[in-house]
Amino acid sequence: MNRSDWATLIGLAVIWGSAFFCIHVAVQTVPPLTYVWLRVTIAAAALWTYLAWRREPAGLPRSVWRSMFLLALLNNVIPFILFGWGQTHIASGLASILNATTPIWGVIVAHVFTSDERMTPRKVTGVLLGFSGVALMIGPGLLGSIGNDVLAQLACVTAALLYALAGVWARRFKRQGVSPMSVTTGQLTASAIIMLPVALIFDRPWEQAIPPLGALGAILVLAVVCSAYAYILYFRLIDSAGATNALLVTLLVPPVAIVMGALILGEAIEPRDFAGLGFIALGLAAIDGRLLSFFQRREVQRATS
Repeated sequence: MNRSDWATLIGLAVIWGSAFFCIHVAVQTVPPLTYVWLRVTIAAAALWTYLAWRREPAGLPRSVWRSMFLLALLNNVIPFILFGWGQTHIASGLASILNATTPIWGVIVAHVFTSDERMTPRKVTGVLLGFSGVALMIGPGLLGSIGNDVLAQLACVTAALLYALAGVWARRFKRQGVSPMSVTTGQLTASAIIMLPVALIFDRPWEQAIPPLGALGAILVLAVVCSAYAYILYFRLIDSAGATNALLVTLLVPPVAIVMGALILGEAIEPRDFAGLGFIALGLAAIDGRLLSFFQRREVQRATS
């Protein structure tokens, strides 16, 4: 990767790391369902505006919309609700650590549902390390009484699993010739359509007090910056540096979220959560394989020098 790619990668980590802080601010005063509806609706509007400004066609034939609505449920609606509710009970930094298990789930999901991404001993090692980290963080709570904090952690892990399922489901759109930008615009549009009646029926937002400016600002940042703009950056990074390098952002998001949570929200992360993050990071490194290859090359160079 060149300097521009690294700058984009770090920028994405800061944007998505700050998303957990913004979620925390938003759900303190805005019901989770209403928060999700506002986020996806504003994000969809921002992307449609971007496409119109660029004079690019949406590229969304009618034949893809049924699949698009399922992608919206897997990649936006349900995970956003789970993280929104979860962060009313746990720290934003902890939520970001649990979110980092998405690529680990991705290895399992790809093995089960695809024929070209099979398990290897290296990937099995990575999965075991990753879930050891999750067990270290959640396990002690499961041994005692299961309160909202444990349920919130399980909700975040479930959301990460859904993100992984969405990644496999989204493959069909590439085969159908739908661009990543069109997929993102379509899924956010479908999410907005799904969430409108859900928020109206269950949250009855007209009966709620007007949220403070801080919460509304957080939702605006989540929609325009953390959803719409971040996806544009992410697809540019994939085009420039490749999908494997783009996945490195997963390792950089939790430190950003933890620092922001500690400095701004005064959150404290338990030592076992940091240890869990370490296991997850090792698992991701094992799945990625490049770090192991680097050390193997060094050993070969030493042996031949």
